Amino acid sequence: MKSSFRWYGESDPVTLDDIRQIPGMRSIVSAVYDVKPGEVWPEESIKRLADLCAEKGLVFDVVESIPVTEEIKLGRPERDRHIENYCESVRRCAKYGVRCVTYNFMPVFDWTRTQLDKAAGDGSTSLVMYWEQMKGLDPLKDDIHLPGWDSSYTQDQVRDLIRAYGELGEEGLWNNIEYFLKRVIPAAEKCGVVMALHPDDPPYPIFGLPRVITCEENLDRYLSTVDSPSNALCLCTGSLGCSPKNDVPALVRKYSAMNRIGFMHLRNVKILPDTSFEESGHLSQNGSLDMNAIVKALVDTGFTGWFRPDHGRMIWGETGKPGYGLYDRALGSAYLNGLIEANGGVIEEV
Repeated sequence: MKSSFRWYGESDPVTLDDIRQIPGMRSIVSAVYDVKPGEVWPEESIKRLADLCAEKGLVFDVVESIPVTEEIKLGRPERDRHIENYCESVRRCAKYGVRCVTYNFMPVFDWTRTQLDKAAGDGSTSLVMYWEQMKGLDPLKDDIHLPGWDSSYTQDQVRDLIRAYGELGEEGLWNNIEYFLKRVIPAAEKCGVVMALHPDDPPYPIFGLPRVITCEENLDRYLSTVDSPSNALCLCTGSLGCSPKNDVPALVRKYSAMNRIGFMHLRNVKILPDTSFEESGHLSQNGSLDMNAIVKALVDTGFTGWFRPDHGRMIWGETGKPGYGLYDRALGSAYLNGLIEANGGVIEEV
């Protein structure tokens, strides 16, 4: 398995020098952040990321993510141009060593939380989603600014998108997913890239938006749309795991055995009685997921792809991008290394 770490580029307060000191660290997960979604990534930007990582003895071989635009998701007139630009960005990434591209098909909002700094008893803070804090909110009437929502949209644009997705519905979204996959996956195959789909976060409806990447039945449907090793999953244990209906170790074992996991996001989450949830420390006892069973499933099925500690708590007075500080993610990486080694797995070096 290949240990990796999310890095937000040269403006990230977590530096490559910090990351390289984490035991077993190999790969950097990053993206080009200054290009409008739907446009082609400049080669010089991709090459610079690769060169910066190589200078520190690290490998830039995972992109997270190339955004899928609302035009693609909704099947609007600009869809074909955006898809061709998407394919070209994939090809350019492959040219500079990227072998896995993560993306999602979540309408409007990549992820939804109600608070980014919920304090725990030990003084750490983390991301949470409480239904009580969502109660009574109506984005078609109210001005709402929840964490994870694209701040580039005006409230009127958000309302227009929500109405458009309401008219599209789940089957309409599935049709547009199929249209996208049948064009992008062949391009990825040709340049040796695995496209790794991230599940919806959380995996249930928010404000009536169609959200389909939520459960085993729908993951099966997605993978069968284009039956190719390049059409794979970024299996996020924290996203799928915040629904008690998902048996995460079983899902990991199934899809890893099928060679349809390209990338693992490994983190724990604590599910509350009303299905609200809190992001917790990585230890199994801190949340609702059996992290050892998840890692064991990967080792048993011969998983050789990438993994990273996903969101971490903010601890030891650290400030920065919520969920993406250095300290708790580094602790999570070390914990995952221990589980892999204890289960007989091998952590690949550069």
